[in-house]
Amino acid sequence: MIGDLGVADATELAGLVAKGEVTPSELLDAALAAVEARNPAINAVVLVQEGVARKAIAEGLPVGPFRGVPFLLKDLGAEAVDFPSHNGSRLFAGTRYGRDSAIWERMRATGVVCFGRTTSPEGGVGAATESAVYGGPTRNPWGLDHTSGGSSGGAGAAVAAGIVAIAHGSDGGGSVRIPASSCGLFGFKPTRARLPDGPYAGEGWAGMAIDGWLTRSVRDTAAMLDACMGPDLGAPYVAPALKRSHADAISRPPRRLRVAICDTTFTGEAVDPEVAEAVRAAGWLLESLGHHVEPGRPKADVPMMMRAWTDIVGVGSALSIRSKLGDAPPSPDLVEGVARGAWAYANTLHPTRYLEAVGQIHAFGRQMAGFFEGGPDILLSATLAEPPAKVGRFAHATEDYVGYRIGPGGIFEYSPFCAVFNASGQPAASVPLGWSASGLPIGVHLAAPFGADEELIALCAEIERAAPWAMKRAPLARGS
Repeated sequence: MIGDLGVADATELAGLVAKGEVTPSELLDAALAAVEARNPAINAVVLVQEGVARKAIAEGLPVGPFRGVPFLLKDLGAEAVDFPSHNGSRLFAGTRYGRDSAIWERMRATGVVCFGRTTSPEGGVGAATESAVYGGPTRNPWGLDHTSGGSSGGAGAAVAAGIVAIAHGSDGGGSVRIPASSCGLFGFKPTRARLPDGPYAGEGWAGMAIDGWLTRSVRDTAAMLDACMGPDLGAPYVAPALKRSHADAISRPPRRLRVAICDTTFTGEAVDPEVAEAVRAAGWLLESLGHHVEPGRPKADVPMMMRAWTDIVGVGSALSIRSKLGDAPPSPDLVEGVARGAWAYANTLHPTRYLEAVGQIHAFGRQMAGFFEGGPDILLSATLAEPPAKVGRFAHATEDYVGYRIGPGGIFEYSPFCAVFNASGQPAASVPLGWSASGLPIGVHLAAPFGADEELIALCAEIERAAPWAMKRAPLARGS
């Protein structure tokens, strides 16, 4: 029996199952033992459904790329009949679903053994995971005083702590890439509409949100993308077709690429010196691999985009609350401060503002496309402007929703890079290449033109081969 899932990636674990060296039940036992031993410190795994997992094994798992591998769903979206959800909120605690979402149907077909969900902030808003419905914050296995990120913070913490090798997440403003950066993992946001949204949502946050995974290896993400990509029935739009699969793309290096490196924010402000140094080191690595690297940053209207993003998400939060409460105002015993503030703010907006904001997001996407047209193939930057924040800094107590997002010291100052590519729809990834002097992970961010997922993930795999990160483990995962 394998007693520690903290080293192998999901592909390796599936290979052991296929060779008969370990059984799915033994892997599940190990994952549940890791939950018991490590989860009290990080508060990442919730709504455990061991019986559902045991039943799936007993009835026979699908023969897919991750057959027998323990798995966790984010507690936001990924609707599943067998996995009730709190959706990060006391208002939605214990929600059950009448049918499975398309994304869960495709993930289940890979053969994963899902046994629970991972924590998320209320409404999926924010770069930290500290929802009241879970009784406390989710903490970072690399440093328990620090956040694991958000909104897929529970997924990032669970993988970094060695509980599972792969976990589902989603990304509407960096919610896969922020935890990846915070937890020393790989996180990839595909091109808009690469993955299905239905049937519970037509699109997420005007097309800015999409599912994804927190993984230890590029190959795990590539295999899961290949298994899950493609529109579901009735999808309003689809991503450009790939020329080859993600798995095939990572099997060989990409062509030599033109890389624009930005060691500031995209509007020219300084980032933490350790973060800037990690970006420059990544640039030197890419140069050593034969890529052409030179300074550059987009001239797109980032402040306009972030205001539009804030308004769209505020309206989405208000709509979610209204679906449960109607026109009644949300009370503090059911809804946390940031979401109450979003509800109140959305009610001040003119009825035409939502469509105006969507139009601004689309205009911004055209600006970003123009940056890549005839210019760089890849934009290299930091994922976050500083190492992982302390727990409590981005708690949801405030009702100043706009200030929380784009005010001084707010989320956007901390995470000024990720939402850019949710708005543009372009593929982007966080790669665990940097470490602070105190031992906290620092992610490096790579983005590519719309639809160029294969080239981006191939570059990520080349970086992984040149600067392997698999053996770097969080102290909690090492049992210390």
